[in-house]
Amino acid sequence: MKSIKSTNKISKMMVSLAWLAFLIMLVLGFDRYLEKQTNPNDRPEFVYAADGSAEVTLLQNRQGHYIAEGKINDQWALFVLDTGATNISIPGNVAKKMHLTAGYPERTRTANGDITVYRVMLDSVKLGSIELKNIAAHINPNMNGKGVLLGMSFLKHLEMLQKDQKLTLRLGAMASCANCL
Repeated sequence: MKSIKSTNKISKMMVSLAWLAFLIMLVLGFDRYLEKQTNPNDRPEFVYAADGSAEVTLLQNRQGHYIAEGKINDQWALFVLDTGATNISIPGNVAKKMHLTAGYPERTRTANGDITVYRVMLDSVKLGSIELKNIAAHINPNMNGKGVLLGMSFLKHLEMLQKDQKLTLRLGAMASCANCL
């Protein structure tokens, strides 16, 4: 009689653990699904066209933005493409983690008004197979979050084609951007 009760307890515990494991897997799967909705371009593929040009195709996220992971000075960063931003704008907390040294201060106008930012020259900025060197940027101590605005100091060197919910960025094979100032 005692062994039947202990067997029942063990089987109930096993069923409970199975349900717990199922719920954990469900939560993790849903979390990954939501992450893909926010950033469908985790790490863009390395693509080179037949003519040797570097190309990256990004998908829009649910909010209509183009977000992708890339690298600044060989360190991973989350880019938010922003054609309305003159320069690459790096939040202060992200710049600190990347050990970027703030340069001279300058005033800039944002949608939220005039602010002071700090100039910085980036050794390299990489998005998929596209890499540019010596790119102007600024550190924005007023900006929160982990998203780096990938502005026109980077994007102006690329051909851009937007169709449907895809944005294709292309750096021509003959493009030389050793000093992209």
